[in-house]
Amino acid sequence: MKHSRYHSISCKFPPGKAHSPDCPFNWAAAVKRTIYATVVLFAVAGSPLFAQKLKLHEALELGKGNFPFLKAKQAEIHSAESRIKSVKNDYLPAFIVQDQYTYGTSNSVAGAFLPNEGSALSPSGGIRPENYYTATFGSFTTALIDWKVFNFGKVKANVNAAHAELTKSQANYENELFQHQVRIIDSYLVLLINQKLVAAQRQNLERALVFKKVTDAAVSSGMRPGVDSSLAAAEYAKARLLLLESQRSEKAQQLRLSELTGELKDSIEVDSMAFYSQLPAAPGETNSFLQNPALRFSQAQVDASLARSLAVKRSFLPSVSLVGAGWGRGSGVSNKDDSFRTDFSSGVKYQVYNYLFGVSTRWNLTNIFKSRNDYKSEQFQVERFKSLYQTQKLQLDRQTRESEMQFQLSLAQARLTPIQLAAAQRAFNQAEARYQSGLTDLFTLAQSVNALNRAEVDKTVTNGNAWRSLLQKAAAAGDLSIFLGQIGN
Repeated sequence: MKHSRYHSISCKFPPGKAHSPDCPFNWAAAVKRTIYATVVLFAVAGSPLFAQKLKLHEALELGKGNFPFLKAKQAEIHSAESRIKSVKNDYLPAFIVQDQYTYGTSNSVAGAFLPNEGSALSPSGGIRPENYYTATFGSFTTALIDWKVFNFGKVKANVNAAHAELTKSQANYENELFQHQVRIIDSYLVLLINQKLVAAQRQNLERALVFKKVTDAAVSSGMRPGVDSSLAAAEYAKARLLLLESQRSEKAQQLRLSELTGELKDSIEVDSMAFYSQLPAAPGETNSFLQNPALRFSQAQVDASLARSLAVKRSFLPSVSLVGAGWGRGSGVSNKDDSFRTDFSSGVKYQVYNYLFGVSTRWNLTNIFKSRNDYKSEQFQVERFKSLYQTQKLQLDRQTRESEMQFQLSLAQARLTPIQLAAAQRAFNQAEARYQSGLTDLFTLAQSVNALNRAEVDKTVTNGNAWRSLLQKAAAAGDLSIFLGQIGN
Protein backbone atom coordinates (compact mmCIF):
# COMPACT_ATOMS: atom_id res chain seq x y z
CA MET A 1 0.00 0.00 0.00
CA LYS A 2 1.44 3.37 -1.02
CA HIS A 3 1.47 5.74 1.86
CA SER A 4 1.31 8.86 -0.34
CA ARG A 5 -2.15 7.96 -1.60
CA TYR A 6 -3.45 7.36 1.87
CA HIS A 7 -2.03 10.66 3.08
CA SER A 8 -3.62 12.49 0.16
CA ILE A 9 -7.01 11.09 1.14
CA SER A 10 -6.57 12.04 4.78
CA CYS A 11 -5.67 15.57 3.69
CA LYS A 12 -8.77 15.83 1.49
CA PHE A 13 -11.03 14.48 4.23
CA PRO A 14 -9.59 15.65 7.57
CA PRO A 15 -11.74 14.94 10.65
CA GLY A 16 -14.14 17.83 11.31
CA LYS A 17 -13.17 19.71 8.11
CA ALA A 18 -14.99 17.80 5.40
CA HIS A 19 -15.83 20.95 3.40
CA SER A 20 -12.49 22.76 3.80
CA PRO A 21 -11.10 23.76 0.41
CA ASP A 22 -7.52 22.98 1.38
CA CYS A 23 -5.42 21.30 4.05
CA PRO A 24 -3.41 23.87 6.02
CA PHE A 25 0.03 23.00 7.40
CA ASN A 26 -0.11 21.83 11.03
CA TRP A 27 3.05 23.03 12.84
CA ALA A 28 2.25 21.16 16.08
CA ALA A 29 1.80 17.91 14.22
CA ALA A 30 5.06 18.49 12.35
CA VAL A 31 6.96 19.02 15.60
CA LYS A 32 5.44 15.87 17.08
CA ARG A 33 6.41 13.90 14.01
CA THR A 34 9.98 15.21 14.21
CA ILE A 35 10.32 14.26 17.88
CA TYR A 36 8.82 10.85 17.17
CA ALA A 37 11.21 10.23 14.26
CA THR A 38 14.20 11.24 16.44
CA VAL A 39 13.18 8.87 19.23
CA VAL A 40 12.63 6.05 16.76
CA LEU A 41 16.02 6.69 15.17
CA PHE A 42 17.85 6.44 18.50
CA ALA A 43 15.85 3.35 19.48
CA VAL A 44 16.69 1.64 16.22
CA ALA A 45 20.34 2.67 16.47
CA GLY A 46 20.57 0.90 19.83
CA SER A 47 18.77 -2.20 18.65
CA PRO A 48 20.42 -5.46 17.58
CA LEU A 49 19.94 -4.48 13.93
CA PHE A 50 23.00 -2.23 14.28
CA ALA A 51 24.93 -4.92 16.13
CA GLN A 52 27.34 -7.21 14.34
CA LYS A 53 25.38 -9.97 12.66
CA LEU A 54 26.39 -13.59 13.01
CA LYS A 55 27.56 -15.26 9.81
CA LEU A 56 26.98 -18.92 9.13
CA HIS A 57 30.63 -20.01 9.27
CA GLU A 58 30.98 -18.19 12.61
CA ALA A 59 27.98 -20.08 14.00
CA LEU A 60 29.52 -23.38 12.84
CA GLU A 61 32.84 -22.60 14.53
CA LEU A 62 31.09 -21.58 17.76
CA GLY A 63 29.07 -24.78 17.79
CA LYS A 64 32.11 -26.94 17.11
CA GLY A 65 34.16 -25.37 19.87
CA ASN A 66 31.54 -24.74 22.56
CA PHE A 67 28.76 -27.32 22.39
CA PRO A 68 29.10 -29.57 25.49
CA PHE A 69 27.88 -32.75 23.82
CA LEU A 70 30.68 -32.57 21.24
CA LYS A 71 33.19 -32.07 24.05
CA ALA A 72 31.82 -35.23 25.65
CA LYS A 73 32.46 -37.12 22.40
CA GLN A 74 36.01 -35.76 22.29
CA ALA A 75 36.52 -37.02 25.85
CA GLU A 76 35.41 -40.48 24.66
CA ILE A 77 38.16 -40.37 22.01
CA HIS A 78 40.81 -39.48 24.62
CA SER A 79 39.51 -42.27 26.84
CA ALA A 80 39.82 -44.77 23.98
CA GLU A 81 43.39 -43.58 23.27
CA SER A 82 44.33 -44.15 26.90
CA ARG A 83 42.67 -47.56 26.77
CA ILE A 84 44.99 -48.61 23.93
CA LYS A 85 48.04 -47.62 25.98
CA SER A 86 46.68 -49.54 28.95
CA VAL A 87 46.09 -52.73 26.95
CA LYS A 88 49.54 -52.55 25.35
CA ASN A 89 51.05 -52.73 28.84
CA ASP A 90 50.07 -56.40 28.86
CA TYR A 91 53.07 -56.98 26.59
CA LEU A 92 55.34 -55.93 29.47
CA PRO A 93 56.38 -58.32 32.22
CA ALA A 94 54.81 -58.04 35.65
CA PHE A 95 57.44 -56.95 38.18
CA ILE A 96 56.23 -57.25 41.77
CA VAL A 97 58.29 -56.33 44.85
CA GLN A 98 57.31 -56.83 48.46
CA ASP A 99 58.87 -56.04 51.81
CA GLN A 100 57.21 -56.98 55.10
CA TYR A 101 57.93 -57.06 58.79
CA THR A 102 55.92 -59.34 61.06
CA TYR A 103 55.49 -60.13 64.71
CA GLY A 104 54.00 -63.48 65.62
CA THR A 105 54.39 -67.00 66.91
CA SER A 106 55.94 -69.84 64.94
CA ASN A 107 54.15 -73.05 65.92
CA SER A 108 53.66 -75.50 63.07
CA VAL A 109 52.79 -79.08 62.17
CA ALA A 110 53.37 -81.17 59.08
CA GLY A 111 50.58 -81.26 56.48
CA ALA A 112 48.94 -79.34 53.67
CA PHE A 113 46.55 -76.37 53.84
CA LEU A 114 44.52 -74.09 51.54
CA PRO A 115 44.97 -70.32 51.33
CA ASN A 116 42.32 -67.99 52.71
CA GLU A 117 40.80 -66.21 49.64
CA GLY A 118 44.22 -65.70 48.11
CA SER A 119 46.00 -64.84 51.38
CA ALA A 120 48.39 -67.60 52.45
CA LEU A 121 49.64 -67.73 56.06
CA SER A 122 53.16 -69.08 56.37
CA PRO A 123 53.23 -72.72 57.60
CA SER A 124 56.94 -72.59 58.45
CA GLY A 125 58.04 -72.95 62.04
CA GLY A 126 59.21 -75.45 64.61
CA ILE A 127 57.34 -78.70 65.08
CA ARG A 128 57.10 -79.20 68.86
CA PRO A 129 54.90 -81.26 71.13
CA GLU A 130 53.53 -78.11 72.76
CA ASN A 131 52.62 -74.65 71.51
CA TYR A 132 55.05 -71.87 72.28
CA TYR A 133 53.37 -68.47 72.42
CA THR A 134 56.39 -66.21 72.68
CA ALA A 135 56.28 -64.04 69.57
CA THR A 136 59.27 -62.97 67.53
CA PHE A 137 59.88 -60.46 64.80
CA GLY A 138 60.41 -61.54 61.22
CA SER A 139 61.10 -60.07 57.78
CA PHE A 140 60.42 -61.14 54.23
CA THR A 141 61.47 -59.38 51.02
CA THR A 142 60.61 -60.65 47.54
CA ALA A 143 61.01 -59.61 43.92
CA LEU A 144 59.03 -61.48 41.26
CA ILE A 145 59.04 -61.16 37.46
CA ASP A 146 56.26 -62.84 35.49
CA TRP A 147 56.52 -62.33 31.70
CA LYS A 148 53.84 -63.85 29.49
CA VAL A 149 56.04 -64.31 26.46
CA PHE A 150 53.52 -66.43 24.54
CA ASN A 151 49.76 -65.97 24.89
CA PHE A 152 48.38 -67.29 21.58
CA GLY A 153 47.35 -63.81 20.36
CA LYS A 154 45.26 -62.85 23.42
CA VAL A 155 47.03 -59.54 23.99
CA LYS A 156 47.07 -58.71 20.29
CA ALA A 157 43.31 -59.36 20.10
CA ASN A 158 42.74 -57.03 23.07
CA VAL A 159 44.89 -54.34 21.43
CA ASN A 160 42.97 -54.68 18.17
CA ALA A 161 39.70 -54.43 20.08
CA ALA A 162 40.93 -51.24 21.77
CA HIS A 163 41.92 -49.79 18.37
CA ALA A 164 38.47 -50.67 17.03
CA GLU A 165 36.89 -48.85 19.99
CA LEU A 166 39.02 -45.80 19.20
CA THR A 167 37.94 -45.90 15.56
CA LYS A 168 34.32 -46.18 16.70
CA SER A 169 34.71 -43.21 19.07
CA GLN A 170 36.25 -41.11 16.30
CA ALA A 171 33.48 -42.08 13.86
CA ASN A 172 30.92 -41.29 16.55
CA TYR A 173 32.41 -37.82 17.06
CA GLU A 174 32.59 -37.13 13.32
CA ASN A 175 28.97 -38.18 12.92
CA GLU A 176 27.78 -36.07 15.87
CA LEU A 177 29.77 -33.09 14.59
CA PHE A 178 28.28 -33.48 11.12
CA GLN A 179 24.73 -33.84 12.43
CA HIS A 180 25.25 -30.89 14.77
CA GLN A 181 26.50 -28.71 11.92
CA VAL A 182 23.44 -29.69 9.89
CA ARG A 183 21.24 -28.66 12.82
CA ILE A 184 23.08 -25.33 13.14
CA ILE A 185 22.69 -24.53 9.43
CA ASP A 186 19.01 -25.48 9.44
CA SER A 187 18.39 -23.44 12.59
CA TYR A 188 20.26 -20.53 10.99
CA LEU A 189 18.05 -20.72 7.90
CA VAL A 190 14.86 -21.00 9.94
CA LEU A 191 15.87 -17.98 12.05
CA LEU A 192 16.62 -16.04 8.87
CA ILE A 193 13.18 -16.95 7.51
CA ASN A 194 11.58 -15.81 10.76
CA GLN A 195 13.48 -12.53 10.69
CA LYS A 196 12.26 -11.91 7.16
CA LEU A 197 8.72 -12.81 8.22
CA VAL A 198 8.90 -10.31 11.08
CA ALA A 199 9.95 -7.62 8.60
CA ALA A 200 7.10 -8.61 6.27
CA GLN A 201 4.53 -8.55 9.08
CA ARG A 202 5.86 -5.22 10.31
CA GLN A 203 5.38 -3.81 6.81
CA ASN A 204 1.91 -5.32 6.74
CA LEU A 205 1.14 -3.65 10.09
CA GLU A 206 2.28 -0.30 8.70
CA ARG A 207 -0.08 -0.74 5.75
CA ALA A 208 -2.90 -1.69 8.09
CA LEU A 209 -2.21 1.34 10.31
CA VAL A 210 -2.29 3.79 7.41
CA PHE A 211 -5.28 1.92 6.03
CA LYS A 212 -7.07 2.37 9.40
CA LYS A 213 -6.22 6.07 9.67
CA VAL A 214 -7.47 6.81 6.18
CA THR A 215 -10.64 4.80 6.73
CA ASP A 216 -11.32 6.53 10.06
CA ALA A 217 -10.88 9.88 8.39
CA ALA A 218 -13.24 8.91 5.57
CA VAL A 219 -15.85 7.61 8.04
CA SER A 220 -15.57 10.75 10.17
CA SER A 221 -16.13 12.91 7.10
CA GLY A 222 -19.22 10.89 6.15
CA MET A 223 -17.69 9.64 2.90
CA ARG A 224 -17.67 6.02 4.07
CA PRO A 225 -20.08 3.96 6.18
CA GLY A 226 -19.22 3.26 9.82
CA VAL A 227 -18.78 -0.44 9.18
CA ASP A 228 -15.62 0.37 7.21
CA SER A 229 -14.02 1.75 10.36
CA SER A 230 -14.80 -1.44 12.27
CA LEU A 231 -13.45 -3.59 9.46
CA ALA A 232 -10.26 -1.52 9.27
CA ALA A 233 -9.80 -1.86 13.03
CA ALA A 234 -10.22 -5.63 12.74
CA GLU A 235 -7.63 -5.78 9.95
CA TYR A 236 -5.23 -3.70 12.03
CA ALA A 237 -5.69 -6.00 15.05
CA LYS A 238 -5.15 -9.00 12.80
CA ALA A 239 -1.93 -7.47 11.47
CA ARG A 240 -0.72 -6.89 15.02
CA LEU A 241 -1.45 -10.52 15.92
CA LEU A 242 0.47 -11.74 12.89
CA LEU A 243 3.43 -9.56 13.86
CA LEU A 244 3.39 -10.81 17.45
CA GLU A 245 3.21 -14.42 16.30
CA SER A 246 6.16 -13.93 13.92
CA GLN A 247 8.15 -12.25 16.70
CA ARG A 248 7.39 -15.16 19.03
CA SER A 249 8.67 -17.64 16.46
CA GLU A 250 11.75 -15.51 15.85
CA LYS A 251 12.53 -15.33 19.57
CA ALA A 252 12.18 -19.09 20.01
CA GLN A 253 14.44 -19.73 17.03
CA GLN A 254 17.04 -17.29 18.35
CA LEU A 255 17.22 -19.27 21.57
CA ARG A 256 17.44 -22.51 19.61
CA LEU A 257 20.34 -21.33 17.46
CA SER A 258 22.22 -19.82 20.40
CA GLU A 259 21.81 -23.13 22.26
CA LEU A 260 23.37 -25.00 19.34
CA THR A 261 26.35 -22.61 19.34
CA GLY A 262 26.94 -23.38 23.01
CA GLU A 263 26.41 -19.77 24.13
CA LEU A 264 22.78 -19.23 25.16
CA LYS A 265 21.70 -15.65 24.40
CA ASP A 266 18.35 -13.92 24.58
CA SER A 267 18.87 -12.21 21.24
CA ILE A 268 20.92 -13.05 18.17
CA GLU A 269 20.92 -11.59 14.66
CA VAL A 270 22.02 -13.58 11.62
CA ASP A 271 23.39 -12.26 8.34
CA SER A 272 21.24 -13.00 5.30
CA MET A 273 24.45 -13.47 3.25
CA ALA A 274 23.52 -14.78 -0.22
CA PHE A 275 20.39 -16.64 0.83
CA TYR A 276 17.94 -13.96 -0.35
CA SER A 277 19.92 -12.58 -3.27
CA GLN A 278 19.94 -15.82 -5.25
CA LEU A 279 18.48 -19.29 -5.38
CA PRO A 280 20.67 -22.36 -4.95
CA ALA A 281 21.94 -24.02 -8.08
CA ALA A 282 21.46 -27.71 -8.69
CA PRO A 283 24.64 -29.44 -7.46
CA GLY A 284 26.66 -31.63 -9.76
CA GLU A 285 27.49 -35.25 -9.12
CA THR A 286 27.39 -35.79 -5.35
CA ASN A 287 29.11 -38.38 -3.23
CA SER A 288 27.33 -41.63 -2.55
CA PHE A 289 25.44 -41.77 0.71
CA LEU A 290 27.69 -44.72 1.61
CA GLN A 291 30.25 -42.10 2.71
CA ASN A 292 27.79 -40.54 5.15
CA PRO A 293 29.30 -40.18 8.67
CA ALA A 294 26.24 -41.89 10.17
CA LEU A 295 26.85 -44.96 8.02
CA ARG A 296 30.57 -44.95 8.79
CA PHE A 297 29.73 -44.88 12.48
CA SER A 298 27.38 -47.85 12.07
CA GLN A 299 30.13 -49.77 10.27
CA ALA A 300 32.60 -48.88 13.04
CA GLN A 301 30.17 -50.35 15.58
CA VAL A 302 30.13 -53.61 13.62
CA ASP A 303 33.94 -53.70 13.43
CA ALA A 304 34.34 -52.95 17.14
CA SER A 305 31.91 -55.71 18.07
CA LEU A 306 33.76 -58.19 15.84
CA ALA A 307 37.08 -57.25 17.45
CA ARG A 308 35.61 -57.69 20.93
CA SER A 309 34.19 -61.11 20.04
CA LEU A 310 37.62 -62.26 18.79
CA ALA A 311 39.25 -61.04 22.03
CA VAL A 312 36.65 -62.94 24.07
CA LYS A 313 37.20 -66.07 22.00
CA ARG A 314 40.96 -66.00 22.57
CA SER A 315 40.66 -65.31 26.28
CA PHE A 316 40.24 -69.07 26.85
CA LEU A 317 43.70 -69.89 25.49
CA PRO A 318 46.63 -70.57 27.86
CA SER A 319 49.62 -68.37 28.59
CA VAL A 320 53.30 -69.35 28.77
CA SER A 321 55.34 -67.23 31.17
CA LEU A 322 58.98 -66.83 32.08
CA VAL A 323 59.21 -66.53 35.84
CA GLY A 324 62.07 -65.23 37.93
CA ALA A 325 62.10 -64.50 41.65
CA GLY A 326 64.42 -63.73 44.51
CA TRP A 327 63.75 -63.38 48.21
CA GLY A 328 65.35 -62.98 51.59
CA ARG A 329 63.94 -64.15 54.91
CA GLY A 330 64.69 -63.18 58.50
CA SER A 331 63.25 -64.44 61.78
CA GLY A 332 63.73 -64.15 65.51
CA VAL A 333 63.89 -67.97 65.56
CA SER A 334 67.45 -69.04 64.83
CA ASN A 335 67.96 -71.36 61.89
CA LYS A 336 70.81 -73.02 63.76
CA ASP A 337 69.34 -74.19 67.06
CA ASP A 338 65.71 -72.94 67.03
CA SER A 339 66.51 -70.49 69.79
CA PHE A 340 64.19 -67.51 70.28
CA ARG A 341 65.23 -63.88 70.20
CA THR A 342 62.46 -61.36 70.74
CA ASP A 343 64.34 -58.19 69.83
CA PHE A 344 63.48 -56.40 66.59
CA SER A 345 66.98 -56.33 65.14
CA SER A 346 67.27 -60.13 65.25
CA GLY A 347 63.97 -60.50 63.38
CA VAL A 348 64.72 -58.10 60.54
CA LYS A 349 68.17 -59.48 59.84
CA TYR A 350 68.03 -61.83 56.86
CA GLN A 351 69.14 -65.39 57.61
CA VAL A 352 68.46 -67.08 54.24
CA TYR A 353 68.37 -66.01 50.58
CA ASN A 354 66.85 -67.78 47.56
CA TYR A 355 66.32 -67.31 43.85
CA LEU A 356 64.19 -69.07 41.27
CA PHE A 357 63.91 -69.19 37.47
CA GLY A 358 61.47 -71.19 35.43
CA VAL A 359 58.79 -71.49 32.78
CA SER A 360 55.14 -71.50 33.81
CA THR A 361 52.05 -72.45 31.82
CA ARG A 362 48.61 -71.46 33.07
CA TRP A 363 45.41 -72.71 31.51
CA ASN A 364 42.02 -72.46 33.16
CA LEU A 365 40.27 -75.32 31.39
CA THR A 366 36.86 -74.73 32.91
CA ASN A 367 36.94 -71.14 31.63
CA ILE A 368 35.91 -72.49 28.24
CA PHE A 369 32.27 -72.51 29.28
CA LYS A 370 32.27 -68.85 30.30
CA SER A 371 34.27 -67.82 27.23
CA ARG A 372 31.92 -69.72 24.93
CA ASN A 373 28.84 -67.96 26.32
CA ASP A 374 30.55 -64.57 26.25
CA TYR A 375 31.55 -65.18 22.63
CA LYS A 376 27.96 -66.05 21.70
CA SER A 377 26.79 -62.88 23.42
CA GLU A 378 29.21 -60.79 21.36
CA GLN A 379 28.15 -62.56 18.17
CA PHE A 380 24.57 -61.52 18.84
CA GLN A 381 25.84 -57.96 19.29
CA VAL A 382 27.56 -58.25 15.91
CA GLU A 383 24.28 -59.28 14.32
CA ARG A 384 22.53 -56.40 16.09
CA PHE A 385 24.97 -53.82 14.76
CA LYS A 386 24.80 -55.30 11.27
CA SER A 387 21.02 -54.93 11.33
CA LEU A 388 21.38 -51.35 12.55
CA TYR A 389 23.81 -50.72 9.68
CA GLN A 390 21.29 -52.02 7.16
CA THR A 391 18.57 -49.88 8.77
CA GLN A 392 20.77 -46.79 8.55
CA LYS A 393 21.63 -47.59 4.94
CA LEU A 394 17.96 -47.96 4.05
CA GLN A 395 17.08 -44.65 5.71
CA LEU A 396 19.90 -42.77 3.96
CA ASP A 397 18.90 -44.24 0.60
CA ARG A 398 15.36 -42.99 1.16
CA GLN A 399 16.61 -39.57 2.35
CA THR A 400 18.81 -39.22 -0.76
CA ARG A 401 15.91 -39.83 -3.12
CA GLU A 402 13.49 -37.74 -1.10
CA SER A 403 15.93 -34.82 -0.85
CA GLU A 404 16.32 -34.73 -4.64
CA MET A 405 12.55 -34.62 -5.07
CA GLN A 406 12.19 -31.92 -2.38
CA PHE A 407 14.96 -29.84 -3.92
CA GLN A 408 13.38 -29.81 -7.37
CA LEU A 409 9.93 -28.94 -5.97
CA SER A 410 11.33 -26.24 -3.69
CA LEU A 411 13.17 -24.62 -6.58
CA ALA A 412 10.01 -24.66 -8.68
CA GLN A 413 8.02 -23.05 -5.86
CA ALA A 414 10.70 -20.43 -5.24
CA ARG A 415 10.66 -19.47 -8.94
CA LEU A 416 6.86 -19.09 -8.92
CA THR A 417 6.49 -16.91 -5.81
CA PRO A 418 7.95 -13.74 -7.44
CA ILE A 419 5.23 -14.07 -10.08
CA GLN A 420 2.65 -14.49 -7.32
CA LEU A 421 4.03 -11.44 -5.48
CA ALA A 422 4.01 -9.27 -8.60
CA ALA A 423 0.42 -10.27 -9.36
CA ALA A 424 -0.64 -9.61 -5.75
CA GLN A 425 1.05 -6.20 -5.86
CA ARG A 426 -0.80 -5.27 -9.05
CA ALA A 427 -4.09 -6.50 -7.61
CA PHE A 428 -3.51 -4.44 -4.49
CA ASN A 429 -2.68 -1.32 -6.48
CA GLN A 430 -5.81 -1.75 -8.59
CA ALA A 431 -8.02 -2.38 -5.54
CA GLU A 432 -6.50 0.63 -3.80
CA ALA A 433 -7.20 2.86 -6.77
CA ARG A 434 -10.77 1.58 -7.12
CA TYR A 435 -11.37 2.06 -3.39
CA GLN A 436 -10.12 5.64 -3.57
CA SER A 437 -12.43 6.26 -6.51
CA GLY A 438 -15.37 4.75 -4.66
CA LEU A 439 -15.74 1.92 -7.21
CA THR A 440 -15.27 -0.92 -4.71
CA ASP A 441 -15.86 -1.59 -1.06
CA LEU A 442 -13.44 -1.94 1.83
CA PHE A 443 -13.82 -5.72 2.02
CA THR A 444 -12.39 -6.13 -1.48
CA LEU A 445 -9.44 -3.89 -0.60
CA ALA A 446 -8.85 -5.88 2.59
CA GLN A 447 -8.77 -9.10 0.56
CA SER A 448 -6.11 -7.64 -1.73
CA VAL A 449 -4.07 -6.58 1.32
CA ASN A 450 -4.26 -10.12 2.72
CA ALA A 451 -3.32 -11.59 -0.65
CA LEU A 452 -0.29 -9.27 -0.82
CA ASN A 453 0.76 -10.26 2.68
CA ARG A 454 0.46 -13.96 1.85
CA ALA A 455 2.52 -13.47 -1.29
CA GLU A 456 5.27 -11.71 0.68
CA VAL A 457 5.27 -14.49 3.26
CA ASP A 458 5.28 -17.21 0.59
CA LYS A 459 8.24 -15.63 -1.17
CA THR A 460 10.22 -15.54 2.07
CA VAL A 461 9.34 -19.10 3.05
CA THR A 462 9.84 -20.73 -0.36
CA ASN A 463 13.19 -19.00 -0.84
CA GLY A 464 14.37 -20.27 2.52
CA ASN A 465 12.96 -23.74 1.85
CA ALA A 466 14.93 -23.96 -1.38
CA TRP A 467 18.15 -23.56 0.62
CA ARG A 468 16.90 -25.94 3.29
CA SER A 469 16.21 -28.59 0.66
CA LEU A 470 19.79 -28.17 -0.62
CA LEU A 471 20.95 -28.68 2.96
CA GLN A 472 18.85 -31.85 3.07
CA LYS A 473 20.67 -33.13 -0.02
CA ALA A 474 24.04 -32.37 1.59
CA ALA A 475 22.97 -34.09 4.82
CA ALA A 476 21.89 -37.22 2.96
CA ALA A 477 25.15 -37.33 0.99
CA GLY A 478 27.20 -36.66 4.13
CA ASP A 479 29.01 -33.75 2.46
CA LEU A 480 28.34 -30.20 3.66
CA SER A 481 30.52 -28.73 0.91
CA ILE A 482 27.52 -29.28 -1.39
CA PHE A 483 25.75 -26.56 0.60
CA LEU A 484 28.60 -24.38 1.86
CA GLY A 485 30.21 -24.20 -1.59
CA GLN A 486 27.29 -22.09 -2.85
CA ILE A 487 27.31 -19.40 -0.16
CA GLY A 488 30.97 -18.50 0.17
CA ASN A 489 32.05 -16.68 3.32
